[in-house]
Amino acid sequence: MMPVDPSTASSLFTWSLATTLAVIILYRISTRRDRSRLPLPPGPKKLPVIGNLFDIPSDRPWETYAKWSSEFDSDIIHLDAGGTSIIILNSMEAVKDLFEKRGTIYSDRPRAVMLNELMGWGEMSFAMMNHGARWRSHRKMFHETFEIGAAKQFHSQVRASAHGLLRRILSASRDILVDIRYTAGALILKITYGIDVLPRDDPYIKTAEEAMHAFGIAFVPGTFLVDSIPVLRYIPSWFPGADFQRKAKHWRKVNQDLAERPFTEAKRKIAAGTVSPSFISLNLSPDQDGGNSKAREAPESELKNIAVTAYAAGADTTVAILGTFILAMLKYPEAQKKAQAEIDSVVGFGNLPHFEDKEALPYTGALVRELLRWKPVTPIALPHSLTNNADDEYKGHRIPAGSIVLANIWSLMHDPEMYEDPRSFKPERFFCDGKLNTEMRDPELVSFGIGRRTCAARNLALSFLWMTVASILATMDIKKAVDAEGREIEPTYEYSSFLVPLPHPFECSITPRSKHLEQVVNATAPSSSVG
Repeated sequence: MMPVDPSTASSLFTWSLATTLAVIILYRISTRRDRSRLPLPPGPKKLPVIGNLFDIPSDRPWETYAKWSSEFDSDIIHLDAGGTSIIILNSMEAVKDLFEKRGTIYSDRPRAVMLNELMGWGEMSFAMMNHGARWRSHRKMFHETFEIGAAKQFHSQVRASAHGLLRRILSASRDILVDIRYTAGALILKITYGIDVLPRDDPYIKTAEEAMHAFGIAFVPGTFLVDSIPVLRYIPSWFPGADFQRKAKHWRKVNQDLAERPFTEAKRKIAAGTVSPSFISLNLSPDQDGGNSKAREAPESELKNIAVTAYAAGADTTVAILGTFILAMLKYPEAQKKAQAEIDSVVGFGNLPHFEDKEALPYTGALVRELLRWKPVTPIALPHSLTNNADDEYKGHRIPAGSIVLANIWSLMHDPEMYEDPRSFKPERFFCDGKLNTEMRDPELVSFGIGRRTCAARNLALSFLWMTVASILATMDIKKAVDAEGREIEPTYEYSSFLVPLPHPFECSITPRSKHLEQVVNATAPSSSVG
């Protein structure tokens, strides 16, 4: 290949930049609507043409949005990303008013050209579909399998998965986050597809990791200019500045593998008669369970989409919340001791907890709620969109039709008027007079989506979270690691800044609380284990 002359490269870059600016201007002119006399919500000063395109933070945007909310004394903030209207909601009042009371016009998803159209998420995940008949059909089937009553059918797999994580911890693994990711991935694949994963380097889990990493990058508003200027999607991949096209092509292939490969394996196991109860088996083979009336046939494309949504919803979120649990126990050892004392008094030292013990363990339940509040798994909820029919009005401000509307979950969870000293981990805020404090706002209300977009698998997710936390506390002591000179190694407590912020790798020491408990954990190993 001939080298590119520097002057030619400079000319190409200048031409590319000028073309992009021209497209922005033309796009803004073509999409201009009659302006209402109502003002937009407050926000940072906007530049001509590009608006706030360079103001959108890439690092912990939820904290910046909360700061702007305070600076402008408004719980709704407006940004203009090159012509795309973005509204950020920073209070529970605003979230409920728009997403619940006005759910009929605030339940769509934004167009999200990079994520939905170029990478294919709009086709393969009902979580990214607009609110309509197709979305309702997908959600109905998902809900029938994973709502609170139906989810109990997976309690044995959930408990086995928690025990599998305990055994992985005993195997002297040096990376607890890797152990958690494998355990979560194994459980989701088992429940969704009926697939058992390899103990290490499983290809299904590797594919899912790459897919979710790409999802997290493309999700952040402003990351790709094509989301603000959709016409850029037609630029060929060889064009200067069109690196997003090459990324989209690769990520789309990863997403296709994520949808097709485990589904094909599930069908093979069903045909061979070796499948265990799973979402796919219950809905693809109506006779496999002896004529269960709940099992029914469904289009394969629909089943693939729902299955992918299940994995996407549970993989990184589980790593995030359980990683946060370990970090919280390292930073606040008194909370660990208090929960262990409660479990010992109810379950008995040397025993493993059952789901039947949950109601008798209120402090453990409070600890789980504080995990959801302290470090929300999705500090910015998946975006909603105001339908394109007309502008809306809220608190004297105009919300332009088609606006992307984001709920700042972090701001809700760190509201000092609701949660005193919000940056500290305090399970006691949810614990009062020996029982759960029902006067304190439950983080579950917004942790799994809001309004018509609430995650239907939240009960299964909460079951796994509670069982895993209770099982670790019952059997293990979580302490800081020490270096060669016996000094404690303090974690950084830092997180990534993606859609689902993940803890940075850290060292810790997790050991069995007694020799007997070590034997109890090892005795949970079946001939074929989950995780």
